[in-house]
Amino acid sequence: MSGKPDGCPASPLEPRVQGRSARIATAETFLPFLSPDRRRVNPSSERAALRKTLRQRRRQLSPGQRIAGAEALADRLLALPDLPATGYVAGYWATDGEIGLHAFQIRLPAGLIYCLPLLHADGTLRFAPWRPGDPLVTNRYGIPEPDVHAEGALMAADMHLLVMPLVGFTAQCQRLGMGGGWYDRTLAFRRERPAPPLLVGVGFDEQQTAPIADAPWDIHPDLICTPTRTLHRCPSA
Repeated sequence: MSGKPDGCPASPLEPRVQGRSARIATAETFLPFLSPDRRRVNPSSERAALRKTLRQRRRQLSPGQRIAGAEALADRLLALPDLPATGYVAGYWATDGEIGLHAFQIRLPAGLIYCLPLLHADGTLRFAPWRPGDPLVTNRYGIPEPDVHAEGALMAADMHLLVMPLVGFTAQCQRLGMGGGWYDRTLAFRRERPAPPLLVGVGFDEQQTAPIADAPWDIHPDLICTPTRTLHRCPSA
């Protein structure tokens, strides 16, 4: 990784996308989807309303936009300088209009093992290797997960790269999730130690929002990747 991290003031974005051509911008100058009102969002009273707005915006994307977005996102993830050569990579099963990871999964280097999350009774996530055709079960939220016992599954700390879905994101690499706190609880250990796992939040560009007031339990991704941009969190954030 060279230069200042993206997401810091006046820092350039990583010049690498599909076809080796890049769109150069800064986290603060590329804000087409933000409201003119840049006030911070209240963490308790406004997050639910913001989630509703962003989820609706995401659902309105056309099938063509979703397919193209997933392919471009795969290019961007696979081009990350910190993509490991071997080890476990955690993804997710896309639902409710989330950007898909299928293109990323099928193009992973041979040394990387793709995993899906599953719910554990302690309120955190575990992870298990999964390939297309492997058995799945539906969890309490209606989301497919590997048909394995959570007690014997892998921990988040076993992952080398962890790709997280999101409802919204900011230029400062804040992540707004669904509100259940699963990833925040699972990744609480990252407050005390650096990567691995490298945490990457992914979504469509249309999911960007204004800065959000942090909650004490929030875990910020190291990076945010969209089909067109890679944002890096400032080390001090």
